[in-house]
Amino acid sequence: MKTTWYCPLDLSTVSETEEDGIIYTVVVKQGHGSPPTGPQSTVSRSQQVKAGTEEKLVLHLLHCFSMGDSSFISIFLSTYRSFTSTQRVLDILTDRLGNPPGESKSNTRQIRAVCTVFSTWLSDYHEDFHSLNDPSCLLRLAPLLPTDTSGAEIKGRLLRIAEELSEKALLSGSLSDPTRGVTSPPDPSEFDATSILGFPSSVIAEQLTRIETDLFLKLVPYHCLGSLWSQRDKKGREGACWSVRATIKQFNHLTNAVTASCLWNTGLKSQQRARLLEKWISVAEACRSRKNFSSLYAILSALQSNPIHRLRKTWQETDREAVKRYEELSNIFSEKDNYSQSRELLKEEGTSKFSNLDTKINNRRFTGSCAQGTVPYLGIFLRDLTMLDTAVKDRLENGFINFDKRRREFEVIAQIRLLQSSCKNSIFRTDETFVQWYHSAPTLREEESYKLSNQIEAPGEPSPGRGLNPTVIITQCPDALSAVANTTMDADGVFDFPSPVNHLLSKLYKVSHVKSPSVSCLDVDSSPPPNDATPSVLTTPITAVKSHRRSVSCGNNPTNNKREAGPDMRIVRIRMDLHDGNLYRSILVTSNDKSPTVISSALDKHNQNAQEASKYELIQLLPEGKELIIPSTGNVFYAMSSASVDFLLRRRGGNTPAGSPNLDTSASPAQAHDVGVGACTSKTW
Repeated sequence: MKTTWYCPLDLSTVSETEEDGIIYTVVVKQGHGSPPTGPQSTVSRSQQVKAGTEEKLVLHLLHCFSMGDSSFISIFLSTYRSFTSTQRVLDILTDRLGNPPGESKSNTRQIRAVCTVFSTWLSDYHEDFHSLNDPSCLLRLAPLLPTDTSGAEIKGRLLRIAEELSEKALLSGSLSDPTRGVTSPPDPSEFDATSILGFPSSVIAEQLTRIETDLFLKLVPYHCLGSLWSQRDKKGREGACWSVRATIKQFNHLTNAVTASCLWNTGLKSQQRARLLEKWISVAEACRSRKNFSSLYAILSALQSNPIHRLRKTWQETDREAVKRYEELSNIFSEKDNYSQSRELLKEEGTSKFSNLDTKINNRRFTGSCAQGTVPYLGIFLRDLTMLDTAVKDRLENGFINFDKRRREFEVIAQIRLLQSSCKNSIFRTDETFVQWYHSAPTLREEESYKLSNQIEAPGEPSPGRGLNPTVIITQCPDALSAVANTTMDADGVFDFPSPVNHLLSKLYKVSHVKSPSVSCLDVDSSPPPNDATPSVLTTPITAVKSHRRSVSCGNNPTNNKREAGPDMRIVRIRMDLHDGNLYRSILVTSNDKSPTVISSALDKHNQNAQEASKYELIQLLPEGKELIIPSTGNVFYAMSSASVDFLLRRRGGNTPAGSPNLDTSASPAQAHDVGVGACTSKTW
C-alpha cells in the first residue's frame, strides 16, 4: 500500500514505498513558480530510508548518494552500533564487493561509494577498526578495494591496522605490570581544605576547564546513545562507553572536592566556612564566563547537596550578594521547559569565541573571558538520548530496523560533535600547585559527608530554606506516548521545517520532572542518605519555601475535556537488591502497568531472567529510609507515592525494615500518596 502526503507550501509530495527488505520515504519537490507540466518545470526526487533489514541498511551505504539520501552515511556510522556490529557491517560489505552486481555502470558508482564510506569511517571512527578482535576481515576486504589513488590509500590504512591488531594479539598473553595505571588514594592527612582560598578564582576555573576540555575532546559521541549506555554494565561490556564514564568520574570528583573543602575541617567557625562557599560561588561564575557548563553544574550540585545545603549558620554568614549570584547561576540548569535556559545558552554561545558578556544573570559583565570552546553539561544530551531510546521503538511491527529513530538520535549526536569542534583550538596553562591540591581531596562517601555536616551543625530543628525547589515534581502527560508513537520523519523531517527532536523531547519530559543536580533518568550509582543524618524536612537558610502539590492520582485532571484519553506515564528508576546493586535503570511506567509487567521490564533492563518476575517484589524507596511495598498484582502507577521515583527489586522473603508501609489492594489512593517531600539532592549521575 502506498501512502501519499502533499505540502502546498513548497509543492512537495511525500510518499512511502517498500521494496525487498527496505522502506523508503520518497520526496518529490516541484520547482517554485513553474507549472507542474510546463517545459521549464524543475522536479527533484529523493529517497530516504525509513526502515529496513540489517543487510539492506548496510548495502544502502553504496547507493545513498544516487538516491539523494546524502546524510545516510553520517547517520549510519554514528548510530549503527545500536543494531549491529562493526564486524557484521564489514562482512556484508566484503561479500558485496566480492560479488558485485552485473551492470558495469552500477559497479562504477559502487566503487566510488566504497571509497567515500571507508574514507569517512576511517577518519571519524577509526577506533571501530582498532577494536576488532580478529584482523582477518580487514585482510579479506583490502584486496577488494578499488585500485585508484583513493582506494590504494584506504587499503594501506586498513593493512596497517590489521598489522597492529596482529601484534596486539601476540602481546596479549605476555606478562604485564599489575600495578600499571593504579594510583594510591590520597592521604587525608595531607589535605588542606582552606588552601583553596589562596588560588584566584580565575586560575581554578581555567584548570577545571582544561581538564573538562581534554575529556570532552576525547568523548566518543556514540557512547552517549541510550541503547549503548544502558548496556554498559552487561557481562562482557565492562569497558563500554569509557569516554562517558571518564566524564562522569570527573564530574563526581569535582563535586567531591567542593564538598570536602567545605566540610573537612569541622573546627572552622561559620564565618570562615562561609568564605569557602563564597570562593566556590566565585569559581562557578568564572566557569560560566569560560563557557564550562560541566564544572559549573558540578560546583552547584555540591553546594546544593544536603550536607552543605543544611548548614544554616554558614549560609547566614555568606555574603548576600554572593548568595544571589549563586541562585541566579542555579537557574541556568532549571528543568523548566526541558532545560530551556541551558539549551538557549548552548545555542547562543556554543560555537562563539566568547561567552555572552551581556549575560542573563542580572546583566552583569564577566571578566577574564578568553577565546575558547564550550564544554556542555553532558547529562542533558545523555538524558535526551536515553529518553529517545526509551520512548521510540527500535523496530517496526514487521521486524524492520527503525532508521527514523537513528535520524533523531543523530541530531543530538551532531550537536555534541559541533561543540567538540569548537574546543579543538583551546589553549590553557597548567598550574601544578592547584592540580596537586585538587587530587589530594579525600573521597567522601555519602554517609561520611553527613557525619561531618552533623559535627559542624548538629541535627535538630528544621533549617529555614533558601528557595530550592522540592526534589520531585511529577506531572501528567496523557497524550505523550501516542504523540511519540505518531511523530515520524514523514511529518516533520523531510521538509525544511525545524527539527522535530526538541519538540518530541519536550513532550517526553512532561512525563516526569525530577529536581536533582544529577540526571534523574539515567542509570546512576547512588544510595539513599542515612536515616539519622538529617532532619525530616530539609531546607536552606534565609527564606522558607512552601510548596503544595496534589496527588497525581486523585482523579482531577486539568480542565480540558476535548483532549483524547490516553495512558498517563512516569519514568521511574529501579535497582536490584544486591550487594553491589546500586545501579538504577530507567523504566517507563504507564497507568495500565501492573506489578508483574514492571518487574519483568526491570529484570530485562538489569539483564536478568524476566520469566522470574513472580519471585520478586517491587518496593518504592521513600524519604527518611521508608519503603512502600507495591501489591503483587497492583497498578504501579496509582499505587506509587509522588514522593520518589526510586524503586527496589527484592527477592520475596527478603528483609523489610520495620515500619515500612505495605499497601494491600484495598488501600485508597489518598493513603498511598500522603507522603511529604524534602529538598533532597544527589551528587551522582
